[in-house]
Amino acid sequence: MAQTTLESTAQARREATATLLVTGMTCASCVRRVERALTRLDGVAAASVNLATERAIVTYAPERASLDQILQAVQASGYGAEVLAEPEELADAVDEADQRRQAELAKLRRDVIGAAILTAPTIILNMFAMSMMYVEYVLPALALPVWAYFGWRFHRTTLKNLRHGQFTMDTLVSLGTTAAFGYSVVTTTVLGRMDQIYYDTAAVIITLILLGKYFEARAKGQTSAAIKRLLGLQPRTARVIRGGQEQDIPISQVRPGDLVVVRPGEKIPVDGCIVEGRSAVDESMLTGESLPVEKGPGDEVIGATLNTTGSFTFRATKVGRDTALAQIVRLVQEAQGSKAPIQGLADRVASVFVQAVLLIAAATFVAWMAVDGDLTHALLATVAVLVIACPCAMGLATPTAIMVGTGQGAAHGVLIKSGEALERARALTTVVLDKTGTITRGKPAVTDVIPAAEADGATDPAAELIRLAAAVEQRSEHPLGAAIVQHARQAGIPLDAAVTDIEAIAGHGIAGTVDGRAVLVGTRRLLRERAIDPAALEPVATRLEAEGKTAVFVAADGRPIGVIAVADTVKPGSAEAIAALRRLGLEVVMITGDNRRTAEAIAR
Repeated sequence: MAQTTLESTAQARREATATLLVTGMTCASCVRRVERALTRLDGVAAASVNLATERAIVTYAPERASLDQILQAVQASGYGAEVLAEPEELADAVDEADQRRQAELAKLRRDVIGAAILTAPTIILNMFAMSMMYVEYVLPALALPVWAYFGWRFHRTTLKNLRHGQFTMDTLVSLGTTAAFGYSVVTTTVLGRMDQIYYDTAAVIITLILLGKYFEARAKGQTSAAIKRLLGLQPRTARVIRGGQEQDIPISQVRPGDLVVVRPGEKIPVDGCIVEGRSAVDESMLTGESLPVEKGPGDEVIGATLNTTGSFTFRATKVGRDTALAQIVRLVQEAQGSKAPIQGLADRVASVFVQAVLLIAAATFVAWMAVDGDLTHALLATVAVLVIACPCAMGLATPTAIMVGTGQGAAHGVLIKSGEALERARALTTVVLDKTGTITRGKPAVTDVIPAAEADGATDPAAELIRLAAAVEQRSEHPLGAAIVQHARQAGIPLDAAVTDIEAIAGHGIAGTVDGRAVLVGTRRLLRERAIDPAALEPVATRLEAEGKTAVFVAADGRPIGVIAVADTVKPGSAEAIAALRRLGLEVVMITGDNRRTAEAIAR
């Protein structure tokens, strides 16, 4: 038993995975053919081909099957193949793929416009101007470029596949349009008749299918925007210490072990561990939590998160494709390339679909000839059977839907692990929602301003409390301070006081002199350290904290003058959205890394 387990583990370790770019696929039958060619190869354990992304993920044993043999197997089945190298930076891979898609999209756009320009007069002449002089020459002159040039991609693929004894959706397009165009040429030039010609049929079919391919290519191209937005979170450069000096270098040149310096307001370039300095880091892009996390020596920091208040130096531990952000991007890419279970059924049907259509078309031709002997009727019915099966929706609908769905999800902060997860969502019974940034705004705001009982010397104690606190917090980059300043501005409280002697105390608050008054804004611990007793404010602070709010203590001239409550408030529409989910019969659960009091307050 133990030996079997060890052998299985050893076998798993010997397996490798390669990603191939497969070109020339046009429908689900192509997918099935490539997968069959790969899995028949000795040493290949599994192969998954995605038509929408043109990718094949192959798991194989290197000692039994080489990459060269894998490529030859794909090429022998009639398709192009190349190994996709793993670039050092994900951004390079995304840019390269995007450039390829844009080039294909531009070519399709040109083909659609060109075909449409020639097809439109072909239809008009065919319907309304058959008595026009020289129409028998004008119609084939207009339809020939559409059939031969713009439709060449279908004819070329058909001929290539026929050499391998294979049939695809392109076979149907090519045979249908060729039959319509060829019959029209024979009728016009040999029989000299103009009553049964179908130049417009051949031109319209090719134009419409090109238009469909253009929309498919555009939908696939739009999904890369989500990944680009994720990659845009990462800074382009990093400030590292090399040779005892700080220098800015491209992020691709950062190596594990490098000492990286991060200043206030900068994004952290890569993952690492702080060795010197303290700060508060906004990790909302990763965790969704709106309040920054205090960091010091020994704490981990994540690339693409935002440093807020202090400066620190950290040692890079994960760079390039190993960072947390890169793993998120990879998850989105894998989800876009994954298959839903229903797609397997579509692939199996498509593998015999074209052959079945060809047999039905042949039977249709024979049947019509037997019934009335009219070649025109028989040919029209045969072309109809071929053409109506032309669209490749069977093979493209599911993977394109998965690509668009996962791409849109990522753009809105929803990571979908795979196509299977997306398909199984229809059977959901429970929805679990994160609190911060999902149910709540994800941004702190002032909810309560409570002056101390003995702070009634001012005409408006609450306004004076906010004025003093906001005056010093103007010099702070902390989100809690920004919320207080924003509240003062919205309340129309002037912030033109003379402020001096600003001192930021990392993790505790800020101190300064406002119009000659010594002001402290921060935690109760900060007040105690400055020999100010916060006891008078404790009952109010405790009540506010029980409601899930953060209590900010304010003192002036050596005595406490009030508490300002800051909280992440519920988003407009959250209650309605949760009610809508419940009406669908779903149980809704909130999960959060925040404290229990805050969670219960938001839940209420």
